[in-house]
Amino acid sequence: MSSHRSARPRSLRPTLVLPLLLALLAGLFTVQSSAPAAAATGTLLRDSTGLYPRAVRLAHSGAANGRILASVVAFGGSAGNDGLGVIHESTDGGATFREVGTVRDPEAAAGQGLCCGTLYELPQQIDSLPAGTLLWSSSTGQDEANRRMALRVFASTDTGRTWNYLSTIATAPNDKGLWEPEFSVDATGALVAHYSDETDPAHSQKLVAARTYDGLTWSGHHDTIASTLASDRPGMAVVRRIGDGSYVMSYEICSAAGQYVCVVHYRTSADGWNWGDPAHLGFRPETADGKYFKHAPNLAWAPEAGNPKGRLFLIGQVMYNRDGSKAAGSGRTAWVNSNGGAGSWREISAPVAVESTVVDYCPNYSSSLLPSTDGTGLLEIATDWSGSVCKPYFATGSVPAA
Repeated sequence: MSSHRSARPRSLRPTLVLPLLLALLAGLFTVQSSAPAAAATGTLLRDSTGLYPRAVRLAHSGAANGRILASVVAFGGSAGNDGLGVIHESTDGGATFREVGTVRDPEAAAGQGLCCGTLYELPQQIDSLPAGTLLWSSSTGQDEANRRMALRVFASTDTGRTWNYLSTIATAPNDKGLWEPEFSVDATGALVAHYSDETDPAHSQKLVAARTYDGLTWSGHHDTIASTLASDRPGMAVVRRIGDGSYVMSYEICSAAGQYVCVVHYRTSADGWNWGDPAHLGFRPETADGKYFKHAPNLAWAPEAGNPKGRLFLIGQVMYNRDGSKAAGSGRTAWVNSNGGAGSWREISAPVAVESTVVDYCPNYSSSLLPSTDGTGLLEIATDWSGSVCKPYFATGSVPAA
């Protein structure tokens, strides 16, 4: 999350959720209700804390192709403060899930902090890493003494059952944050990591990319979005390659308070590595009647019959009307676009309806969207408050024709 100050979930033991929530609300987020409402619709992915959901459908894993794997950030261990990446699997198209694996990073154990995990299946071989290798990465170390956060990568070659440390994308040179890793493969065949970087004194936060040709050594770290206004905070990048071979990145830009604080943006790249002038902040996606999203966007892509570009799906935490008022469908709406992000987006019903009206790190926060292979169906995993626990819920729905 890219607030004016780093108001991200830390090592969320269940007994600490409410005190932490109160502290977080002193930052950028605006409370729209004094207490969480009823939990989201859908089915529980897990009946305990599960943050920052991610989902992939295996397509390069041989006999396992078609399975859906989903990850969340959770907490456990004897003291309840070990940060974990918990992996769930569906073999029936997202109708049911079961837990099958856990990523245990020693740098996230014992209350050192874990945030913002991501899950990715390699679409092609990267040096000794075969196509189908699963990668998981997160932000670690935000709560440790003498903080030096890192973005560490773990790999699995058995469909998420076991995980081993692979490499580190970046380590902070100071006590500022590195957040929200995201993977893609660029046009040269390199594995690219995109992330939010608070460590540059010239920027409150910026978006950075680095790449590797062997999965071990990361280089070429460079700004992709870095505003000329030092207080701006671009963050939460999600990158998808679309049907014509180009790339689309969604992200938020948080800055001073106002109607468009943390508004969702997007921009495009021909090769997935060069994104143009970093000072160009991109474009604000909108519906035909001027609705827009704020906070924690997520992006997905699927083929569309007769359309070389395919179909993009977008979601954000809160949806607003053109005049800045909260839209009636907020928390229960996703968007579709068939023109690579350009032009207007159309609204569809989100499979999960998030009921809570607080705006913090839980309800509808970076909800995961996974379209069916033909783009006519959509799986969503979204988080919402259930009492004092932030839990993940999933559901599937159909995508109506335009």
